[in-house]
Amino acid sequence: MPGAWRTPRGEPSLANVFASIRIVRGGSFWRKLAAFLGPGYLVAVGYMDPGNWATSLAGGSKFGYALLAVALISNIMAIVLQALCARLGVGSGRDLAQACRDAYPKWVSWPLWLLAEIAISATDLAEIIGTAIGLNLLFGIPLEIGVLITAADVFLILALQAIGFRWVEAFVVALLGVIAACFAVQIAMADPDWGAVIRGFAPTVDIVANRDMLYLALGILGATVMPHNLYLHSGLVQTRGYGDTVPEKKEAITLATIDSTIALCLALLINASILILAAATFHRAGKTDVAELDQAHTLLSPMLGSSIAPTLFGIALLCCGLNSTVTATLSGQIVMEGFINIRIAPWMRRLVTRAIAIIPAAIVTIWYGEKGTAQLLILSQVVLSLQLPFAIVPLVMFTASKAKMGTFVAPRWLSFFAAIIAVVVITLNVKLLFDFVTG
Repeated sequence: MPGAWRTPRGEPSLANVFASIRIVRGGSFWRKLAAFLGPGYLVAVGYMDPGNWATSLAGGSKFGYALLAVALISNIMAIVLQALCARLGVGSGRDLAQACRDAYPKWVSWPLWLLAEIAISATDLAEIIGTAIGLNLLFGIPLEIGVLITAADVFLILALQAIGFRWVEAFVVALLGVIAACFAVQIAMADPDWGAVIRGFAPTVDIVANRDMLYLALGILGATVMPHNLYLHSGLVQTRGYGDTVPEKKEAITLATIDSTIALCLALLINASILILAAATFHRAGKTDVAELDQAHTLLSPMLGSSIAPTLFGIALLCCGLNSTVTATLSGQIVMEGFINIRIAPWMRRLVTRAIAIIPAAIVTIWYGEKGTAQLLILSQVVLSLQLPFAIVPLVMFTASKAKMGTFVAPRWLSFFAAIIAVVVITLNVKLLFDFVTG
């Protein structure tokens, strides 16, 4: 088990919004909870980004409701891991990136930083493609132009941060409400077999035995439990001014955990809706190869008998892309500042990250078209899944360490449950790699 922190806590990441949201001392529980609501929804955005759409559409169209079990299990994993993130951020006063920099030598922490950057780039890649497709579906903008337009979203983030962090959270929650409303209408039109939906939440051995199903299951896992979200949440909880005493911090951990749990339940609802919509429309009609977002958009109208369905699909997709912009920016800033203690202007950091992701997106879009973008979306989610162990293992180790966490150390049952999650994720990734190498 790792020892105590080697250095005192330094300057926090996102220093300009650190403890900027005041928590009323002596206020009621509900008033305090209202002040804590927000970070969980920014985290939940990462669990329903455009990359998740591609894997859920592919899984629902090919295997019906069977992969709903993966979405449920992934969400339970996410709730546990994000609870640990809140505990680490509040209890130690460090985000996960800062904790890794402090606990490990550079020959370990720097590779972890590079892996975290790869995960953020994969997330950004999915957001670029999803936003570009959303612009194409709604306004007819060519994909190549849409990819370039996404570079301008940096100004949206800067404008929101300039007027206050609560406005960033309000923007995200508003778009999540739009997404949920769009899918509620589409699900009502699709009229799924609710008995089959309920049975789909029960796991089967086919998920592991069937290589194609495992590939999509890992894609859903990578799109649900996202490595950059672990860094993001451990930093965002510190935007609340919860105080420095032990009782205040324990209360903050409880409230932050409630916040993330509620938000992730909403994420599960939306993720399951995507898969249910694909199963109820495409799989039921025998179209088992639907993976492209624009293909799903085109097929929804004739299958559901309504011209409004594809428009709602496009609106929800564009909202997902815009929301992912916010979280990719913030997580990138936390990772860079936390791991290597380099602080650059948010707009510069955003443009660098976006440039790295735009290049492969532009190449694939120009040379391979829409089919290539769909494959790239699913691949990006599998890449995220492969990065997960390098974020989960340090998180579990830190929060289980009495030396590092003191009175805020995670209960043994929680650490044990989180360790099982880490083992399951690593085992699934090893099997995926073995199947890939052996053909």
